[in-house]
Formats: sequence, structure tokens, C-alpha cells
Amino acid sequence: MRLSALATAAATALLAGCASDSSAPNALSAATPTSTTEGARTAMPLQIDNFMLADQHYMGHELYREAGDAKAVVLITHGNGCPIVRNLAPKVKELRAKYEPMGVKFMMLNSNLQDSAEEVAKEAAEYGYDLPILMDKNQLVGEQLGVTRTAEFFVIDPKTWKVVYRGPLDDRLDYGAQKAVASHAWTADAIEAALAGRQAMAAGKPSPGCLIDFPDRGKVAKISYAKDVAPILEAKCVACHVEGGIGPFAMTSYEKVKGFSPMIREVIRTDRMPPWNVDAHVSKFQDDKSLTPAEIKTIVRWVEQGAERGAGPDPLAKKRPALAEWPMGKPDLILEIPAYTIPASGVVDYQRPAVANPLTEGKWVKASAYKVGERQAVHHFLTGYLKEMPKDGKGNESRWGASMGGYAVGAEATLWPSNIGTYLPPGGAVGFQAHYTPFGKEVTDKSYLGLYFYKDNEKPGLVMRNSVIVDNSIRIPAGEARHKETAFLEVPKDMLLYSAFPHAHYRGYASDVWVQYPDGSKKQILAMPRYDFNWQREYTFAEPLKIPAGSKLIANYWYDNSKQNPANPDPSKTIVWGDQSWEEMFYTAIRYRWVDETATKLTNYDDLMDQTRLFGMFDDNMDGKIQQAEFKGELGDRLKPFYAQMDQDKSGGVENNELMAALQVMRQRMRQQASGHPMPSAPAATTSAAPAAKPGGGR
Repeated sequence: MRLSALATAAATALLAGCASDSSAPNALSAATPTSTTEGARTAMPLQIDNFMLADQHYMGHELYREAGDAKAVVLITHGNGCPIVRNLAPKVKELRAKYEPMGVKFMMLNSNLQDSAEEVAKEAAEYGYDLPILMDKNQLVGEQLGVTRTAEFFVIDPKTWKVVYRGPLDDRLDYGAQKAVASHAWTADAIEAALAGRQAMAAGKPSPGCLIDFPDRGKVAKISYAKDVAPILEAKCVACHVEGGIGPFAMTSYEKVKGFSPMIREVIRTDRMPPWNVDAHVSKFQDDKSLTPAEIKTIVRWVEQGAERGAGPDPLAKKRPALAEWPMGKPDLILEIPAYTIPASGVVDYQRPAVANPLTEGKWVKASAYKVGERQAVHHFLTGYLKEMPKDGKGNESRWGASMGGYAVGAEATLWPSNIGTYLPPGGAVGFQAHYTPFGKEVTDKSYLGLYFYKDNEKPGLVMRNSVIVDNSIRIPAGEARHKETAFLEVPKDMLLYSAFPHAHYRGYASDVWVQYPDGSKKQILAMPRYDFNWQREYTFAEPLKIPAGSKLIANYWYDNSKQNPANPDPSKTIVWGDQSWEEMFYTAIRYRWVDETATKLTNYDDLMDQTRLFGMFDDNMDGKIQQAEFKGELGDRLKPFYAQMDQDKSGGVENNELMAALQVMRQRMRQQASGHPMPSAPAATTSAAPAAKPGGGR
């Protein structure tokens, strides 16, 4: 539908900031005129489509999900440095204080190309804006709304997603003029009308905010499917959207793409596709599967132009070679994962098979790959070396050693950097964590792990390690929409960090990773504004990050245990750590190497780092001490009664050496009880520190 200006004079339309162009089939339509005491009229968008944008703190916000149960939504255009926006801050706070308790959702929209998230966060804090400011860096939301200026208020009805009011907050501010008291409270009146189910009165003047530069508005040439769109799909989408692939349809022709074009536009606007969930503004990663801003705008605008075929051959219709059984060549060792039958529906518990390691001598692994039988049913595989083959054939993660690589949809192989390897000892076993998901019909999966070794005469000089920032003390209150949990590891020696792999379950909402350096300064190294349980992926930094000794690696997770979360099995339950998808996890796997460790000079640095893991689970405020309220989870509940005894120096908090000493006494007590000689009930502290127990559960 065409976004047309209403029957007004061109000069008046420009003054009012009307959007003028768009032949897009999904663009906004004009609705009723905004009336006026001053005769000014602006184009009123008819409806706002769904979108997902990250805010100034890299927290994702999907409009339809987040505001779906609100009684009204208020979206305010924002821009750094605008005096009108700055001046409005106290009035916006008053408006929120009055109407948020009535079920009105407030957010801001920043479409300024020149504003970074960090700059917006700084200015927002300075002027008292504590609401989400959505970073519209591709300007697609602003374009669809016809935005031209900052300080413009859009009142939206979430039952229909129609825009029922567009205009200024009131008539108090203008350039060079400011009233002490407003004569007309147009936005407040529009909110009242929306809450009462009445039609909102229109503003009597346009918004006085600063003009926003939309350089592409009205200048987008006709986009070519063959020249512009198909190459993007070929590079970023077709690998999954092939016959027998994990995509729901195969991109084998223009006709197939055209038929799904409305859905393609939607999943791009809501950032569901491509499945690359980290924010490109924080760090750069290898094998980046995301669409660039230019690619996003090209595809979306092509759909909005009508998704026409145009001239030229169809690049997607060409015949494609069959996928190689092992794209990296035949592995040196192939391990057969025990076959498993996945039912047509229901929930499948994690499977933990173990496969005997047939090697009679140790090998250095340089790569791993999977050949998956039922790609639609296999959610992920994770691995770890086991010193012995478990008697029950199940390799629980708590006994795992070095990882032999993993599989997730779209990430079928792991390739170690040149001259770096992971040592696989002879004998023992490789344990798997297998996650299967029913998809409508019963199938039997038979998958394989292939390992590639360095040759005997090319032993790597450096050692790849893996560990995890984990918190099995998490407790997520019932109904809470943005519950935050924090954990960290202390880095004892200089490290090069290669990758991070965030993992949670159905209630996982967002995640990030920070480095706190020895001088106390912090740097964000990974931001995942919207975690998606359906896509498990390791994110490998474009260049390994130098983490100096004495730093902390900090992970934060946010969980959505509210009814707004469509994947939430039961928002009425308080959720704790657990293996199953309806329980939760806090598990960021990291891959790294110690700077001064070589294959011929192994270190115990992993053990030193492990001794800080449990402390990093409990010390949520990161003040170097565990307060009594911070003891959570099963172990925390066991330790909490002995809090005063653990705090040997009476500092008002339990420090790491005191925690390690208490754990050592607890282990001694358990051994004594097992032998029939129980110790006293209190875990009196000792001076020695035992290593922290390895976390159970897994990813």
C-alpha cells in the first residue's frame, strides 16, 4: 500500500514533517488527518510492523512480544544533542510515572546515523532518561513510521498495532520559545483516549524536534533480484535453505523466494534470520553469518518494492553439486554416535552416550566435524574426553575433560588455529551431550563425529584449552521478565581468548561477556541482545583477545520467566538450574590458550582458574566478598547456615580462601560419613584451599 500525503499544501506538509515516498507493499498507509488549531496537518501512519532492535545497553526489544499485553504503547523519537529532547526529559518521566502503572509501555527510537549506543547511553544517563532507547541503525523502523524529527510521540494500540496519535508531547516547547505551562497536553490526551477506547484528538502543531537525516528516503532505485538480492541470499542463506537442509524451504528459484518474501521481510526485521545473535557493534567475529546493514536494507526494500523478478538469469536456479560427505576430507578417526529414535512429538531428555576411544597412543586434534543423520531433529552435540569408559555408558559432563568440538545447526565443524591443538589421550572415551527435538514425525538419527589429527611429525607448539563461566546457583522468580544473573572467572595468568559460546534454555533472553582488567576498567567483548535457544553457536573472535593476568571474565544473563515469553513452559514457577530445557542454565563456554604454555611445557593454570569458579557464582555484586543473601541454589542453601563460621576474619563477607576452606571440610566430612566416622556438624574453616568442584549439568 502507498504512504501518501494528505490533501494539504506542500509547504505545510514539509513543516509537519510528513513522509512522502513509498511504493512499498508493506509500508504504512496514511490515515485520518491530524487536525488543527493552527491548520497544520501531518501524515498519520496506519500501522506499525513488528521489529526487534537493541537498546543503548545492547538489550533486545521485540515490539509485538514486549508490548503485546500493554494497553497502549508510546514510542518517542530520540537524538543525541537535540535541545528539545533534552528539555523534555522531566516531562517524559512524569508521563511514565503516571501511565506505566496503567499498563502503558514507553520506549524511545533513535534513528540518527551518527549516534552510537555508548554515546546514547551516556547522554541518556546525563539527562535522566532511564527507558529503553532503541537503536534504529538501519533506519527501517523510522522510515516505516515516516519519522522526520526527534521529540515526536507515537501512541500505538497494541490490539491492532495502529498508530492512533502522532505529534508533540504538548505545546510548551518550540525553537526560541518556551511556555511555563502547556496549554494543550496532546500526548496525554491521546493516551487517555486509547485507555478509554476512544479516538484520539490530533495535535494542533507538528513536533518541534531536530531534523533526522534519512539519506535513502525517496532515493532508492529499483532493486534487481538477479543483480542485488540473489547474490546476498547465495552468500548468507542458501547453505541452510537447500533440499534436505535445515531451512524450512529451499531457495532454488526466484519463484520460491518470491512466495516467501513477506516472511523473509518479517524475519529480517525481527532479527530472527540469519541466526547470528551477537551484535556487530561490540566485537568482530570469524565466519560472520549476519547480514550487513546494506544487505538488510536491500532485501527489505526489494520486498517492499514488490519483490519483482526483473531482467537477467536466475542465479539461484543453477544446478548445485552434491554436498560432500566430509567437506574437510575423510577424518583420521570417525566415532559413531549411538543411534537414537526421536518421537514425532513431546520432549526428549538430553542423551549422554559415551563412545570408547580406540586410540592406543595420544593424538593432537586440529579439527572436528559432524555428519548428522537427521538434521531437523539434532539440536546440538557437545563433547568431552573421559578418562574411563563409564560403566553405564553415559558420559555426564561433570566428568568431562578437553572438548573434541561441537555441533549446532549452521556450525557443523570446529577448526583449531594453525599450530594449536587439543590433546586426546589414548583409551578412555568421548562423552556426548545430545539434544534432539521432535519435528512432527518419528525418525532415527545416526550421526558421526570425525576427528582430524596433526601428523606425527607436525606436533603443534601451542595448546588450546576450554573452560566455562557457569552459575548453577541461579534462581529465577516466577513471572519476572528481565531477571539478571552474574558470574565470573578470575584469570590467573596471561591468556589469549579465542571464542565464547553462551548457552541458556527457553527462558534465556539476553547475554553478554565483559573483561574487567586489573586496574578495574571494563570492556564489553560480546553482546547478545536476544538469545535464541534454537540456535546454539560458538562465536570466534576475528582476532584472539589478550586477557592479562589478574583480570576477570564476567558473564551476565537475563531471563524472561514472564507470560510474554512465548517459549516459557510455565511462568508461574520459580526456576533453578537443571539439565532439561524447561529448567535453566547459565553456561558460557570459552576457548583459550595460556600465553606461556606450550605443548612441551604444560601448566596447572586451569586448576588455578577453577579455584575461583564457585566464588564467581556466588559473588553477584563482585565486591570480593559473598554476603549471606548471595548464597543461592542447592549448595548455597547448604552453606548459608554456617555463614558466620566461614567468615573467619569477621569482615562481613566470605572471601574465596574462606569458601575453599569450608568446601574442603565438607568433602572431608562426606568421606568420614561414608567410612562410618562422621565429623562435627559445623564446617569449621581451615587455612588450606581446595580446588572448586567442577560444575555439573553441561550446556
